[in-house]
Amino acid sequence: MRVGVTGADGLLGTTLVPLWRRAGAEVLAWTLDDFDVRDAAAARRAVLGARPDVVVHLAAWTDVDGAEAAAATAFAVNRDGTAHVADACREAGARLVFLSTDYVFDGSAREPIPPSAPPAPLGAYARGKAAGEAAAEASGARWTVVRTGWLFGPGGRNFVDTVRAAAAAGRRLRVVDDQVGAPTSAGLVAEGLWGLVTGGRTGRWHLAAAGAASWFEVAREVCRAVGADPDLVAPCRTADAGRAARRPAYSVLDCRATETALGVVMPRWEEHVAAHLRTGRVPPLGLIDGDA
Repeated sequence: MRVGVTGADGLLGTTLVPLWRRAGAEVLAWTLDDFDVRDAAAARRAVLGARPDVVVHLAAWTDVDGAEAAAATAFAVNRDGTAHVADACREAGARLVFLSTDYVFDGSAREPIPPSAPPAPLGAYARGKAAGEAAAEASGARWTVVRTGWLFGPGGRNFVDTVRAAAAAGRRLRVVDDQVGAPTSAGLVAEGLWGLVTGGRTGRWHLAAAGAASWFEVAREVCRAVGADPDLVAPCRTADAGRAARRPAYSVLDCRATETALGVVMPRWEEHVAAHLRTGRVPPLGLIDGDA
């Protein structure tokens, strides 16, 4: 299988690319140095030149707060860039796998959100990603949209490692306790995507760790895992955090259909957070030989 990966040097891409290569795929790792997804002609040249079977589209504007002041740029990447890659996939006969986010929901749910739930994004980042989903689905390409959230891993800045660094320095943190989701490792997503792709799955899917917690609870768990005092973390409300973008109060994803399709049970978020902090690696789902 020949695979193109946009955003290959990002938090997820740096885990996915070597894992999929180890699984036997021929992976073309595309970064901004190779082409800018905002440039439709460049995206077309790259995809048609490579003729991949699958394109995993990870390139994205991910600065949630920064998108509020730069909405046009965020949309150019997350909506228009996705449309450009999707159009190129259609022309090349490649399947598109678009990674989306739990932030496309407005937080009004009170139980895990199924893939069929309609998006209701709050901020500019989330609106751009929801528009990217719509662009992928309207492109005429064979598409798979996979939503995840609260990613952490060794390939880039993330909340888990930020709290670890603060705990190691003995620094006190105020963390919101009224946003609930599930921290999810890059390894889980990379391996889960492999299972969906090799299983020929199309449509919308949710892929996240099991369980639910507030950011405050996650931060305290990180402190415990590294032997620091959990009381270094104090709770605060979102309204008092001074963030530019609105975020969903509840964005736990219902992954039961994904578990059935892949024949796995999603690990609880605590398991992968502890493994990441302890060794930098997480237990595999068993869909690819070796550790994720």
